[in-house]
Amino acid sequence: MKEDLLQYIWQFQYFNQNELQTTVGEKLQIQFPGIHNTQQGPDFSEARIKIGDTSWAGSIEVHIRSSDWDHHRHSSDPNFKNVILHVVWAHDKEINNSYSHLLPTLELQPRVSKILLDRYRLLMETRGFIPCENIPGGIKEIVLDNWKQRLLAERMIEKSSKVMEVLAETNFHWEETFWRYIAANFGLSTNSSHFKKMAETLPVAILAKQKNNIHYLEALLFGQAGLLGDIFQEDYPLMLQKEFKFYQTKYKLQPVDGNPFFLRMHPANFPTIRLAQLAVLIHQSEHLFSKIKQTESVKELRVMLQVTANDYWNYHYRFDEETSFKAKTLGSQTVDNIIVNTIVPIIFAYGSYLQEKLYKEKAIYWLETISAEKNFITRGFLNLGFTIKNAFDSQAFIQLKNEYCNKKRCLNCAVGNSLLKRDA
Repeated sequence: MKEDLLQYIWQFQYFNQNELQTTVGEKLQIQFPGIHNTQQGPDFSEARIKIGDTSWAGSIEVHIRSSDWDHHRHSSDPNFKNVILHVVWAHDKEINNSYSHLLPTLELQPRVSKILLDRYRLLMETRGFIPCENIPGGIKEIVLDNWKQRLLAERMIEKSSKVMEVLAETNFHWEETFWRYIAANFGLSTNSSHFKKMAETLPVAILAKQKNNIHYLEALLFGQAGLLGDIFQEDYPLMLQKEFKFYQTKYKLQPVDGNPFFLRMHPANFPTIRLAQLAVLIHQSEHLFSKIKQTESVKELRVMLQVTANDYWNYHYRFDEETSFKAKTLGSQTVDNIIVNTIVPIIFAYGSYLQEKLYKEKAIYWLETISAEKNFITRGFLNLGFTIKNAFDSQAFIQLKNEYCNKKRCLNCAVGNSLLKRDA
């Protein structure tokens, strides 16, 4: 038995409540089990019980054994002075409270379903994709739909919190914040951190001054990313190198340490190609975040983001290495990834910051409009028979997998709760 499971059993009253008695034989009635407390102090507050003919209101503490009360020195802790009931799995000794009075104790071990315990053990011991994949019986659709809404809300709040951290770093400059986020997205997971550092060294004010010349933008991006330090043969990289040296001196720029990664990447995702596409996006846009705020449909967003790298990259994936012709256009799946993982969180955070519900609702609507993401997590849930209709669903399932399934937080999960409740 673990204490979090015992707290769960008490919170939802998943035990036989017929003819309840304390360990000394007093009649006990549970009128309200209390509110679960995750902070310092007793496990449940504002509980109401009746012992014999006397009603009590106060806190409830949960332990595996009665003697844990003494081991944790609760009698000398003022936070535990108003405990009205000690709920334990196994009663091994009578306990006196802080007033040297006998502490009323309820033992739960004889009252909890063995099936519930076996099912919980199965959840904790399963090493599959998710803990509950081997438990028979489906989940009610309404339970899963409500849970997905909660999961998405959690994910949006978590992402908004990270946006606000970056916003504070930029002195609450939303365009600057958006620039750092979209640059990191263009770096994909492999080079995201490197691209973000590059963006931090290139304020939007500098980019805005050069936005009308794609070559100057490329010189700034490639130079700050550490990709113009080689000895080149072709005219184009030599020109970029020359331009970057000029701007490096003019703006006192210090390139990012290290170099972006190329190994084990599809050529279309090479950092050179992604930076060239990012340069075109800057070149074709002005006050990009402001435009996105005013955009209503996903279709408009896609048109805005579907850029193609300049002519040099039609025949290159890297400097000085000529290839056959292929236009380096940002693919539709990549565009949707930018919308889901950069634009939606920032628009949602913007709405939260301004307390404007309209922006938050628009962000959620965009997720409902975009196709579901295709990755290891979504494939795993699809293989188990779950339905994932759109990006709203895929984001919810990603949150479920990362924050609940991987961490075995089945007691906090609506799916796990539903499975355990059936046998409670």
